Amino acid sequence: MRFRRSAVGLVVATGVVVPLAIAAPATATQEPTPPASAPATDYEWSNAAISGGGYVPGIVYNQTEPGLVYARTDIGGAYRLDRDTDEWVPLLDHVGWDDWNRLGVLSLATDPVDTSRVYVATGMYTNEWDPNNGAILRSYDYGATWDAAPLPFKVGGNMPGRGIGERLQVDPSDNDVLYYGAEQGQGLWRSTDAGVTFSRVDSFPNAGDFVPDAGSGNSYLMQNLGVLWTAFDTSSTDAGSPTQTVFTAVADTDDILYRSDDAGATWAPVAGAPTGFLPHHGVIDEAGRFLYLTTSNTSGPYDGSDGEVWRYGLDDGSWTNITPTYRPVGVDFGFGGLTVDKSDPDTIMVASQIQWWPDILIFRSTDRGQTWSPIWEYAYGADGSTTLNPRYSQSVDEVPWLTFGKEPGSPVPWSEPAPKLGWMVSALEIDPFDSDELMYGTGATIYRSDDLTAWDEPGSVIHLAPEAFGIEETAIQDLVAPAGDVDLVSAMLDLGGFVHDDLGTVPQSFRAPYFGGGTSVDAAGLAPNVIVRAGTDGGGARVVAASVDSGVSWVTSPVAEGASGSGTVTVTADGSGIVWAPDGAAVRHSADGGVTFADVAGLPAGARVESDRVDASRVYAFAGGVFYRSGDGGASFAAVSSGALPTEGPVRFGATPGAIGDVWLAGGSDEGGAYGLWHSRDGGSTWAAIAGFDEADTVGFGKAAPGATSPAIYTAASRDGVRGVYRSTDDGATWARINDDEHEWGWIGADIEGDPDVFGRVYIATNGRGIVVGDDTAATAPPTWSSTAVYDEGDVVTFDGAVWAASWWTKGEAPGSKKNGAWQEVTATPTGVAVWTASRIFDNGDVVWRDDGIWRAKWSTRGDEPGAKKNGPWERIG
Repeated sequence: MRFRRSAVGLVVATGVVVPLAIAAPATATQEPTPPASAPATDYEWSNAAISGGGYVPGIVYNQTEPGLVYARTDIGGAYRLDRDTDEWVPLLDHVGWDDWNRLGVLSLATDPVDTSRVYVATGMYTNEWDPNNGAILRSYDYGATWDAAPLPFKVGGNMPGRGIGERLQVDPSDNDVLYYGAEQGQGLWRSTDAGVTFSRVDSFPNAGDFVPDAGSGNSYLMQNLGVLWTAFDTSSTDAGSPTQTVFTAVADTDDILYRSDDAGATWAPVAGAPTGFLPHHGVIDEAGRFLYLTTSNTSGPYDGSDGEVWRYGLDDGSWTNITPTYRPVGVDFGFGGLTVDKSDPDTIMVASQIQWWPDILIFRSTDRGQTWSPIWEYAYGADGSTTLNPRYSQSVDEVPWLTFGKEPGSPVPWSEPAPKLGWMVSALEIDPFDSDELMYGTGATIYRSDDLTAWDEPGSVIHLAPEAFGIEETAIQDLVAPAGDVDLVSAMLDLGGFVHDDLGTVPQSFRAPYFGGGTSVDAAGLAPNVIVRAGTDGGGARVVAASVDSGVSWVTSPVAEGASGSGTVTVTADGSGIVWAPDGAAVRHSADGGVTFADVAGLPAGARVESDRVDASRVYAFAGGVFYRSGDGGASFAAVSSGALPTEGPVRFGATPGAIGDVWLAGGSDEGGAYGLWHSRDGGSTWAAIAGFDEADTVGFGKAAPGATSPAIYTAASRDGVRGVYRSTDDGATWARINDDEHEWGWIGADIEGDPDVFGRVYIATNGRGIVVGDDTAATAPPTWSSTAVYDEGDVVTFDGAVWAASWWTKGEAPGSKKNGAWQEVTATPTGVAVWTASRIFDNGDVVWRDDGIWRAKWSTRGDEPGAKKNGPWERIG
């Protein structure tokens, strides 16, 4: 997974050159203050199925409780495997907006004595990208609830070397004692009260000095890796007393390993330890009296061109180089993953940290490293032919995107297989209670085998399949939920994005063109089968792809030459026009489905673009505090307002489905200036700030509540000082928080979308927790009308198969029984356009669907059928 900041891909409303022809500043009005945020609605939270998507640097089995295993990720939190469902349970979804960095997990420790205890060292970056210090979180109930021990320094869960470890360890002899190896020269830390407090071990002599690339000028590569991991030899220690013999590894290629024989009171370098490499992993085999080490010449996880595997005698102090010698393509590599079979300690396994081409290597030894068997190897015939002999078979049928745009096939010599065994393999673990279970983490998923010992049988193979179900470790950039059969379309880093026909099924990623990273998606407001996406193709070019069949096939645009990013893209309401604003290049327009593009007039580079959901001639844009509008389908733009909206910070905006010129905008910066939620009813000419919002970052729309005349509105925001996800079902008059403190998912400022087909369903883009899906479990059909009930204005009922809303107090009047009675029949198309009904009151500017056409009201009307009168209240607009 590429390193990324929490706010990657945002549109920043500063530093944009604005044309001289700017409309007069809009008046910064404010809509009346709505009631305070209502209590949270009942919501159930899940994920759109992707299964993996990012680097899993750590897999940690509990050594005394069978079946208990955890995984840690670099930006997506920590997980525990539910053995009943075979899915991973997220443990850190309570992490909120302000402490987003705690979704970066640098290390995890599970207590071998009190197995309900689990600890994580959290923090995202040690450089300036992360303003927050790290913390060690502790749970005494398997990760259901957590307390924090703040640290006086930063923790780099997404920094170089994050696959080394585990830095955090529980002393198996005295489980109130924990050790933690810190970065940035902070040394070795210890807790003696089960993680409540930590203090520096002043006697530890070496804080490390290895920096990945000190001369790069890139702060991400200039951080000291520090102290790396600790291992315990408990053979001479009584239970209940701190382990006397402790080993701690350091990022110092001259002195990689230190030993204490008095429970950490004094330390000394281990004599004869190998030099020139970093100790990535260390495992003690107390039965055989050995410590095993894997080493690499770099921090990883993306690099490592040399390394060794060593065995150290705990009793005699002897060092033996047991490095596997097989190098199938003639190049060396470092070693990362390391595991010892606790049920059969003669068996050990190691993995290459990196061998990008053709694939990684995993080695297995059943004689403590004297001989090794690779997971695949080349065999050469006398005639010069080459065959590939794999000791594995691999299926990704349930996670098809793991072929990364290629057709799946069996591995063949001198070719990169699809799928690959992986890359960045730091986590490699055999179940301590089951010699047949192996799991290892890659840069994209976890693979698992349940027949590992078949490796040792001549002619047999082990079977590998993805085991990351429930781990949704993707950085989502944009979402769109089209009406109809497609549930959701996404744009994301690394994987490009997906078309989800079924939220519970892992789909194939974008193909033809394949995207290595996506930044923007959109669907036409009135033609939801028309979808556009912007991203970086497999060759690194910035392109747009357009589909008229809901993503089954795509047309690829010309490359945006000179663009620094793929930017944002939008499609007009009828699907006839595309406007694309790549980063660092001119905004462009296509009228032929993306085959050709021409530069637009009136927009600066870097603008954010969105289309009206009904009027195909209208496209909107925002840049540098100025709002722009096009009246010719995006061929040209003019500024229509400035002065009322944020000039700093990221901004998101969108047009309301079923309405013309109705636009909502969220954004700003907490460092000063405007920050909140705004609403325009005239296409962006004037704006009203929505009272009560201290901050707002996203805005999206979903199916209207039963009887409501406007779509549901969703936003990720701070309202009355409370951060959360908010929903309005009455055009912004009132708002309710729909998430709770246990479901916050860190930074969620990229996008939010409601579902047009299911009321209450909301999709939240996260930076590391994938696409979060919320369903309103309290949403029910309105009650059936009763002749004896009293109804007030706004009450909603069902009657004769339709939904009706009361316009005023009524009793005994059946819905539809009076021409101008108390009841209005309210319904809409899936695209959000109201369906004309004779009983409904429509105001000037309202849009309706009638007889396969779209009509707009010229004045207030009720009962007048569109098109029935020559000079009636309706004009046909589509």
